Amino acid sequence: MFAVTLLLAAALTQQPPAPQPFPRAGVPQPPARPSEPVATPQPQAPAAPATSAASTPQAASDAAPGESQLGVQLYPGAQFLASYDAGRGQRYYLFGTTGSFVDVVTFYRTALKQRGDLIFDAPATHQFDIGRFREETMAFPPSVTVKEFQSQVSQGYPNPRPNGQPARFPTVIQIVPATTP
Repeated sequence: MFAVTLLLAAALTQQPPAPQPFPRAGVPQPPARPSEPVATPQPQAPAAPATSAASTPQAASDAAPGESQLGVQLYPGAQFLASYDAGRGQRYYLFGTTGSFVDVVTFYRTALKQRGDLIFDAPATHQFDIGRFREETMAFPPSVTVKEFQSQVSQGYPNPRPNGQPARFPTVIQIVPATTP
């Protein structure tokens, strides 16, 4: 009985190590159980920065897609900013405009003959569906999305062209064509 009490007292006084919230790079972690060996990190060569096609824009250039490729009218004066690989063979295209959010939404309501949906109040974001979304073959629904970038905390979306005019766009239009251009 005395031996059982001693073992119980020893077990209660020995506390497990405090868990660390996040592992730190280059610091060996204590083993989960005392019988497991401690893993020692091996030095590695620095990795090249990873870029994926989805995160790499096609720079703004003179080769902006036309309305026939996009399948929708462009807001008058909209400037091509960039296009991105959306995955599954789709691309989405960004256009900047000096038109106000309300003016651009009104233009697309008339041009597309639909009301669209206000997705967010702040920052104001309005979306118009322009095609059927097929989950098995598409990453994004075919749509025109209008987003307000000018606010009390933002002067607008920066122009990606060095010394481009305007320096910032108060409104940005994102177009995901119904078919791949």
